[in-house]
Amino acid sequence: MSRKIIIGSRGSDLALWQAHHVEAQLKALGQEVEIKIIKTQGDIIQHLSFDKMEGKGFFTKELEEKLLSGEIDLAVHSHKDLPTEHPAGLVIAAVSEREDPRDLLLIRKDKVDASQKFEFSINAVIGTSSARRKSQLLHHRADVQIKDLRGNVPTRINRLREANYDAIMLAAAGVERLELDLSDFHVLKLDPKEFIPAPAQGVLGLQIRESDTEVAAIVGQLNDAKVARRIGVERRILNLFEGGCQMPLGAYCEEIDGKLTVKACVADAWNSPIRISENTGTEVEALALETVAALRL
Repeated sequence: MSRKIIIGSRGSDLALWQAHHVEAQLKALGQEVEIKIIKTQGDIIQHLSFDKMEGKGFFTKELEEKLLSGEIDLAVHSHKDLPTEHPAGLVIAAVSEREDPRDLLLIRKDKVDASQKFEFSINAVIGTSSARRKSQLLHHRADVQIKDLRGNVPTRINRLREANYDAIMLAAAGVERLELDLSDFHVLKLDPKEFIPAPAQGVLGLQIRESDTEVAAIVGQLNDAKVARRIGVERRILNLFEGGCQMPLGAYCEEIDGKLTVKACVADAWNSPIRISENTGTEVEALALETVAALRL
């Protein structure tokens, strides 16, 4: 392709890692690439937890506006942050390989209690602003005290070091991508079938203008079709609930020998009881519909 591809990215360490990862893949295909940093609402508003922020797309809206205006050609998103309905004129041209989909608990070593579920002490103060994580924490440990935690990944980890929390929750993929030193914490990765991740957690979504066939032909070469099928189930469940990244909903799908198995959970609010369902099938749409019907009972 003769023209340079302009990638839009948030400015956090993790977002830039993701943008540079895609940049390297495109350069390997012989493309000229430039990265442009764009601030989003989620980056600017740091004093509110996600459930108190209005609307959807806290980390994506401004990137999508720049795509539509032609200022950038490609937006690299953490797929779990994307609303399930795209603005008219935009499409996901590719999804990445899936990094570790699990949630991670970082626990201060003086707050470890191996006799307790998830190995943190009784009445521990856990930092997270995710409604999904809050609801599942309370499901497994009713004694837990939850305190909102915002900021980029290194900022959140430093707040744990400063003893503002006894433990915090993060996505394993983000921490691993940044290769951060966690040796001063007790680190616990949670089974995704027990503590269910956000739909598409660990996957990048590569978004372009629907009309840009030139970029589509290039970016489409990066698509992981197997991952797209699995997260298609997870994202469709979220879509049927009309939810965004602030909804207390988890969904995790695996595929073995062509058979899809999805485990999902949802709550009416982060501090309400969760409902859990596990279902198996071969078709994305049918499996998502069956799962949502079971969760609504």
